[in-house]
Amino acid sequence: MENTLLFFEYLAVMAGVTYAIRVIPLVLCKKKIKNVFVKSFLYYIPYAVLGAMTFPAIFYSTGNFITACAGCIVAFLLAWCEKSLLVVAACASCAVLVVEFLLKIIC
Repeated sequence: MENTLLFFEYLAVMAGVTYAIRVIPLVLCKKKIKNVFVKSFLYYIPYAVLGAMTFPAIFYSTGNFITACAGCIVAFLLAWCEKSLLVVAACASCAVLVVEFLLKIIC
C-alpha cells in the first residue's frame, strides 16, 4: 500500500514536470520569434540532446570497446554518406557482429 502511494506521488510529479516543460514556452512566447540566434538555437536543441543521450551509450552497449568503436565508425561513415537510419543501424550492428566474431577467432 505504501509503495503504491509513493508510486502515484512520483507519477504526479513526473506528469507535472512534463506538462510544465511543454506549457511554459507557450505561455512565455506569445509572439513569433524573430531573432535568428534564438531560432537556430531552438532548431538544433533536439539534435544536441538526442546526441548527448545516445553517443555515450554507444560505447557501453556491446560490452567491448573495440566492437563499439567499429559500429560507431561504420555508423558515422554511412550517416556522412546520407544513408537512411535503417541502413545505418543495420550496417553498424553487422559491423559489431563481424568484429566480435573476428575477435573471438583471433583471441
